[in-house]
Amino acid sequence: MNSNQAGQNRDKLILCFPNWTAALAAAALEPAAKEGYRREILAFLHHCKIHHAGASIILAKAYLSVAETQGRSGARAALRWWFRAAGSAGRSRGKCDEQGAEDRRGAFPGDGSAAGARQGGASEAWSRPGAAPGASDGGAVGTGAARLDGVGGRRTFSAVKGGDAPLPAAHDLGESDWERDLINACRERHFLWRTEETYWMWGARFARFLAPRSPYVAEAADLAAFLSRLAVEERASVSAQKQALNALVFLMQEALHRQLAEIDFPRAQARKRIPTVLSPDECDRFFAQLTGTPRLMTELAYGAGLRLMELIRLRVHHLDLDRLQLQVRGGKGDKDRITVLPVSLVEPLREHLERLRVLFEQDRAEERPGVWLPEGLARKYPNAGTSWEWQWLFPSRKLSVDPVSGLVRRHHVQDGAVQSFVRRAARAARIDKRVTPHVLRHSFGTHMIENGYDIRTVQELMGHDSVETTMIYLHVVQKGLGAVSPLDKLKGLTPPPNPGLKHPNWPIPPTGSDSSAPTH
Repeated sequence: MNSNQAGQNRDKLILCFPNWTAALAAAALEPAAKEGYRREILAFLHHCKIHHAGASIILAKAYLSVAETQGRSGARAALRWWFRAAGSAGRSRGKCDEQGAEDRRGAFPGDGSAAGARQGGASEAWSRPGAAPGASDGGAVGTGAARLDGVGGRRTFSAVKGGDAPLPAAHDLGESDWERDLINACRERHFLWRTEETYWMWGARFARFLAPRSPYVAEAADLAAFLSRLAVEERASVSAQKQALNALVFLMQEALHRQLAEIDFPRAQARKRIPTVLSPDECDRFFAQLTGTPRLMTELAYGAGLRLMELIRLRVHHLDLDRLQLQVRGGKGDKDRITVLPVSLVEPLREHLERLRVLFEQDRAEERPGVWLPEGLARKYPNAGTSWEWQWLFPSRKLSVDPVSGLVRRHHVQDGAVQSFVRRAARAARIDKRVTPHVLRHSFGTHMIENGYDIRTVQELMGHDSVETTMIYLHVVQKGLGAVSPLDKLKGLTPPPNPGLKHPNWPIPPTGSDSSAPTH
């Protein structure tokens, strides 16, 4: 192996540096410099966390390229100190794999400088490549190396923007044979990144369940035992058990090429749940707590009946403001549909698009890579990612590292950010319900039925495969419709009518009916 190859391999590795805060406190630096280093290191660790990427030299270079464009000149000096200190700590501490899993507290890179790379004993401080970090208090980051319990993210790499570093996806091929076979099978079928992550997670849990045996020798009885434990001991939900079944059958049959016999296992008990729905008054109070883009996003989710991922994956060309239609591309089950676009949001959306043009032109002026595109489309139209119509409707304010290509580009807003401001708005509105983004979708379905729209129309707008799924909202609507509590009868009271209900005697269509005509 030549020196260039050795350097590239070092750049990919994850540095384990526990107790870096104590090392910084003991360093011969001015107090102001220590505080500056501490802030910059914590900012980098947060960057590692939000991108679910192992902290490596490659990621440090990508991070510094963005930080220095923001005028943060102290970031490079902080990471240079950190890398050198980690090398010294590695000589006395030994490999971080020798620590217990609960004692692991750091996976940090240096800045990739030649001086840091030559630091003696640094090899002792490096752990297995690709461990995904998870943040903890005080800025410490767990290595997550070789975690097979299904907790935490996949091992990932991050490439230098515009550099010669290999693509992260090309290196994130797994460490064991079954991992490599599974990842190859997923990518041959062009699975989404999240699907690959999920399948790997279930495969890892199954591998741990089988240990020390290999998944290559697993039989149908082993899968049945694992799925049985999920239902009986871990009390997994029906959806979790189904997901595990699909992932493991794919692993065994498509990735490992093992034909399974019939899998006999106790299935998780199905539970009927009624959805949480906001009243029109609660919706008004909820939206009143939001302003700007968060309010626009939540009103669009409610007004069009969108799922969270459908909302944040909207692109500019999905809007049809003249026809008052919203195209949902690649929704749940990779299905497309058209739903209603509220008239009240036309002008706010026009103003939002004008603001986006400023950000779009800024990214083009700085020659940023285009937005992510589906794999086939990106090959056919390689420049489409830099065109206006393909831009995210709700882009993130910050750039991020694409886990597949390694490019530093602008992605859409993160789902966690939406969930966070929805929770805060619900608390501020004093709504005594557990409000999530999906509650807005439930409210859309219920209010549409209460306003007199037939069940088939609501089914199409919401993208349900079966009318039985849409009928869960009838159970919410029916509560109190035409029924008077015996306590009210006893006291001679009559409950006030639902002001939004247009058809109180709503008939339920027969299951399996193909009629889409209104039932009122």
